[in-house]
Amino acid sequence: MNWIDNSIKEYYNWLREKTFVTKDERTGWSAISTPFLGLFNDSIEIYAKLDNGRIILSDDGLTLSNLELAGSPVTRSPKRKEWMEMVLLNYGVALVDNELQTTGNEKDFPQKKHNLICAISEISDMAQMAKHTVSSVFKEDVKAYLDEQNIIYTPQFIAKGSTGIEFNFDFQIAGRNKELVIKSFNSLNKINVPNFLFGWDDIKPSREKISGKELMGLAIINNVDKETKQEYLDALESKGAKIILWDQRHQPIMKEKLVA
Repeated sequence: MNWIDNSIKEYYNWLREKTFVTKDERTGWSAISTPFLGLFNDSIEIYAKLDNGRIILSDDGLTLSNLELAGSPVTRSPKRKEWMEMVLLNYGVALVDNELQTTGNEKDFPQKKHNLICAISEISDMAQMAKHTVSSVFKEDVKAYLDEQNIIYTPQFIAKGSTGIEFNFDFQIAGRNKELVIKSFNSLNKINVPNFLFGWDDIKPSREKISGKELMGLAIINNVDKETKQEYLDALESKGAKIILWDQRHQPIMKEKLVA
């Protein structure tokens, strides 16, 4: 059993073991340190408070502040602002006084917490746009590629898994006998690879039961001018995920992987 199998099997144990909560009795806010990595490879930390029966979750303004420090201020770039607004809309997160916030009750706390962490992670990826060589968000490049291939797809596909958590995929392609969920990766790491595989694995039984089709997973990876570790590619392939490397996307063998 390789590391990716263990990551999926022990996903919740890993979350519990690596999640730490510290409460400030004076303010009522609790700091939740998660095992997910932020912009500067530090732990993503979110804050929670119970207010009149509603739970408020916030990033305390750290996401936008970190982007400012990284030279990618959102407020001074219409493109980054547009991208951030799309991410916030996808995850049901609001921007309140430069803080990323979401609210809910105790029942939907796991989903709200998951959504806020995903939003923080995706918005933090905009630091890559500080480079002059990056003219667009990679997800937009993938969308243009699918359009170029005359592929009919559903963008921002959301499906609920057996755990009750909803997972977001960048695109979904429905065929007669198969269904394909796609995630675009500007880079691969030990966080986003198992997250993608876990989400795909979690929704697979219910989607196949509902649609009567085999559910396949596809990772489209930006490997241009950057190293892509073979261990991550091996992990994806070991779980049966299809892979398209960006610099090979026009090869016939790669285009065939878009067929559902």
